[in-house]
Amino acid sequence: MRPAIEGDAAAIRAVVTAAFGRSLEARIVEDVRAEAAALAELVAEAEGEVIGHLLLSRMTARPARVVAALGPLAVRPELQRLGHGGALVRAGVDALRLLDAEACVVLGHPGYYPRFGFSTAAAAQLASPYAGLPAFMALELQPDALAHPLEVAYPAAFG
Repeated sequence: MRPAIEGDAAAIRAVVTAAFGRSLEARIVEDVRAEAAALAELVAEAEGEVIGHLLLSRMTARPARVVAALGPLAVRPELQRLGHGGALVRAGVDALRLLDAEACVVLGHPGYYPRFGFSTAAAAQLASPYAGLPAFMALELQPDALAHPLEVAYPAAFG
């Protein structure tokens, strides 16, 4: 696990496209970078090759807070279900804590993200077009960060 570097762009595009079976998510990653909304990007490597990627981007929050969006999360299809994705999520949450992020939001599989502490209950105070969906979950990184109503929006790249 390591931070992504500029030279990883092509490998990241390939991993994300393969993981999702389409290029939409890879374009989102590139567009988030272009709008300077990426807080951090992590890659998982095996034998010197990028096999996984996680994007953490800055959400707009009102009132102002440091809230991150987790995702897309991608692992090469033949290496999925081996723990690489979980390692990326844990490393991503750790990175957000080091960046003093207050909370993290994910729009993801309701059966996967709760193992990392994400919940719909934590997202209950968030106003978003995704509010109320089982896939819309949050994780407090600082005490009471999500105790009061908060409006959040993904970067424009997620459009």
